[in-house]
Amino acid sequence: MRPFGFRDKLGYLFGDFGNDFTFILSTMILTKFSTDILGIAPAVIGTIMMLARFVDGVTDVTMGRICDRSPLTRAGKFKPWILRMCIPVAAASFLMYQGGIASWPMGARIAYIAITYLLWGSFCYTAINIPYGSMASAISPEPGDRQSLSTFRTMGGMLAGMVIGIALPIIAYEKVTLADGTIKETLIGSKVTFAALVFSILAIISYLLCYALIKERVAVESHERQKGPTVSGMLKSAFTNRALLSIIVASVVMLLAQLTMQNMAAYIYPDYYGNAGAQSASTVFMMLGMIVAAAVSKPLAKKYGKAEVSVVSNLFAAIIMVLIWFIKPQNVWVYCSLQLLCWLGLGIFSMVSWALITDVIDYSELRNGIREDGSVYAMYSFARKLGQALAAGISGWLLTAIGYSSSAASQGLPQTESVLNGIFNISTLLPALGFLLLALVLWFWYPLHKRAVENNVAALKAKRNDAQ
Repeated sequence: MRPFGFRDKLGYLFGDFGNDFTFILSTMILTKFSTDILGIAPAVIGTIMMLARFVDGVTDVTMGRICDRSPLTRAGKFKPWILRMCIPVAAASFLMYQGGIASWPMGARIAYIAITYLLWGSFCYTAINIPYGSMASAISPEPGDRQSLSTFRTMGGMLAGMVIGIALPIIAYEKVTLADGTIKETLIGSKVTFAALVFSILAIISYLLCYALIKERVAVESHERQKGPTVSGMLKSAFTNRALLSIIVASVVMLLAQLTMQNMAAYIYPDYYGNAGAQSASTVFMMLGMIVAAAVSKPLAKKYGKAEVSVVSNLFAAIIMVLIWFIKPQNVWVYCSLQLLCWLGLGIFSMVSWALITDVIDYSELRNGIREDGSVYAMYSFARKLGQALAAGISGWLLTAIGYSSSAASQGLPQTESVLNGIFNISTLLPALGFLLLALVLWFWYPLHKRAVENNVAALKAKRNDAQ
């Protein structure tokens, strides 16, 4: 078997590249598409996303158990699922963005979005993302290798976000002249549909590259032989597992902060600043912050610990968002520049976040005497989806609360001044609160700081040496 190397890192990068061609697309445009093209109230689409997470509570955990009970094949235990599900998840994503249904009755439009969103997120995305995330601990048992995989995974998502963030505003928006002669950039339904098709094709290509490049090296037995716990037993164990429970809460608040920024970008740039093109530029600024984060995260994590570095980086991001709210820059490029600093702080945590969950998997093995890569990752994935839904739901409810008019948006009309100020407040204060809560959870609740992780790694090595 070839040793762990750059090929595995690149393959793992392509895996999240494929994931985020559908995941980030949904966070960036689905709410905007539903409100401005389909005319659905923001609170309604937010509620649909929230309710879907209750379905995920079943499908994520079930998929985790399926992974743990899957037989070990020549390709590995988790890797075959990438090949099986790459086309279904891409097709389901494309189905969500059909501008042609705007002429349907409102009830039919709402039902269509609800059904296709469930099909994509609760079933197809779950069936590929749970095995993909669980696979990290099977590619290599070494903490340094796993940190590299975490960094490359984050870079894959970052690159997908950059492609979508730059291309989507250029493809999907069109300048429309209003009755008073002013020019407004308006979302066009057919162009969103075309963009979704392109991103779905790119997702399939990325998944196939992931499958071809990676290699599973840690042979984890099926729970058919390990006598793994039942789903109810696993859920009960999770609520007494401090490391897992705290990382679940941390994930929820992290996604709440990050995805609120991404969701609201579709409103703050075209509506508040009147410059949809700046949304593309903001993605470049985000990329710059993430590149710096990628360069410094591994040495900082190695020296100080992943959790410790994450606390500091999220406090920094919270301070930046409060500063933006206080200054309230009227120039869109000043806003973008300050957000670059926020993305630097968030980026450092993002680079180590996937390595944190492998630490939790190791901790759970020592605690329970059985390795549950799929089950632990399923709980973590559910938490991430819950964070995604909270970001979309709270953003949608708050947009409705401040008086955002879907009918005005669908006709290309501007929002009122009070609505625009509300958009700015949601875009800055809600992420700041999320970053602050994340730092507090990681420092006071999450138990796997640097020394504890090193002790766990040593204990697992001794356990496996004894078994041999």
